[in-house]
Amino acid sequence: MSGFYNIYCDESCHLENDREPVMLLGAVWCPKPEAGALAAELRALKQQHNAKGELKWTKVSKSRMAFYEAVVDWFFARADLHFRAVVVQHKERLNHQQFNKGSHDAFYYKMYFSLLNKILSPDQKYNIYLDIKDTRGRQRLKLLREVLCNNVHDFTSEMIEHIQNVHSGELELMQVADLLLGAVAYRHRGKTGSPEKVALVQRVEHLHRRSLIHSTALSEQKLNLFLFTPKQTHPE
Repeated sequence: MSGFYNIYCDESCHLENDREPVMLLGAVWCPKPEAGALAAELRALKQQHNAKGELKWTKVSKSRMAFYEAVVDWFFARADLHFRAVVVQHKERLNHQQFNKGSHDAFYYKMYFSLLNKILSPDQKYNIYLDIKDTRGRQRLKLLREVLCNNVHDFTSEMIEHIQNVHSGELELMQVADLLLGAVAYRHRGKTGSPEKVALVQRVEHLHRRSLIHSTALSEQKLNLFLFTPKQTHPE
């Protein structure tokens, strides 16, 4: 094995009937040996800016702006940190009866597969942490692990050392996934109500050197985006 990585996953607008036009899944990943030092750096940033509690997109505000700008700058400055997101556009077009055996839950895990299978490599090992959103998630972890490993012919599931649901407050680097995914979601939802959030999105785009509204090349490792548009179906 050439490397061992931790992957921290989060999601936004993932409920079927939340009236949001998009659904997003995102992941921050880094080498496992660097995870502790990176988390310590993030805690130091929190202490420096007197930012108590959990780092979250929903907490971006005028009084916390310097801290969140510092976190974005830190992410782009650290070569060991990477982010990928899948954006499902036009969520109202989803036809689960035709494509997902009638299950939004099945589609949700298909998108998790789409998010993760472009990160994983069969010659490396991974720990994967998913943010707990409801009580059903634990039931699907085993299946997700099997599907991801079988996709690369790892039928003994050695590639994924560990996969677990956790609360985002327990892992600092999962909170970075929340922040970056929040910025992508804000851009795709067309929100402009918070000048601070608009400014933070613009800062991410400036450092990313391109808009968050478009897919990136698959080879883009720092901030990778994939936009998925459901097929337009018509009643017979």
